[in-house]
Amino acid sequence: MRKNQLRELLKEGKSTIGTRILSAWPGIVEVIGHTGAIDYVEFVGEYAPYNLYDLENLARASELFGISSMLKVDQEPNCFLAQRALKSGIQNILFTDIRTVEDAKECVRIVRPETPDSKGINGCHAARSVGYGLEAGSKEYVEAMNDVVIVFMIEKKGAVDNLEAILSVKGLDMVQFGPCDYGLSIGLARQSFPHPEVRKAELKTITMALKMGVRPRVELSPLTKEEDIQKYIELGVRDFNLPMDLTILYHYLKENGESLRKILAKV
Repeated sequence: MRKNQLRELLKEGKSTIGTRILSAWPGIVEVIGHTGAIDYVEFVGEYAPYNLYDLENLARASELFGISSMLKVDQEPNCFLAQRALKSGIQNILFTDIRTVEDAKECVRIVRPETPDSKGINGCHAARSVGYGLEAGSKEYVEAMNDVVIVFMIEKKGAVDNLEAILSVKGLDMVQFGPCDYGLSIGLARQSFPHPEVRKAELKTITMALKMGVRPRVELSPLTKEEDIQKYIELGVRDFNLPMDLTILYHYLKENGESLRKILAKV
């Protein structure tokens, strides 16, 4: 079983930098690996089309550079998707649409191995992550499943209302606040940031997570300024995620396309 670089960084109390991709082309992961600046790549499966072969190829690409991998799973069927990703070699899971402490506990059970100590529902298998059976059910397999970094999106009114109980769930490593979904869930469609109610919920999520020993992760946008990052750092945030590949592409093309058009307009 391969060492989980993201888990190692968390154990050492170090800062982490991830990035998100919508493209299932493993070449994107290789380009990210060549930068030498990213700790893990998150495939945002919730928003993108993909198949089970893609998960294996994304995992293979991450292994070439020793970086960690993560899948953001849909609300349903999150058990099937999370466990198939782990079998493919994806090392960490981001769960969406958490509303209650029961939701949170079930997500942890989905990932953890089905042993008397771990009390999960992730059983023995003979898929890629265990060498197609060579390490099936081994001690190393149990350790790898216990090392999976589990992340929750805190993006629903119910999650914020039940935040303390959710953050108390054993096995949760990291949370990320989702302003768009949260705004939608409290009747503020298309009015997420910088609405005061959404900002208040984000601050609550970050401060309570830090107080309870759960690491808050912040997703940056192409428009995020250095002073904004510094404000998060002052709060205690040490985990950041760079924007999705398509978001970066959109902003680059829009900014440079408009600039070039202005130059050409003078010709």
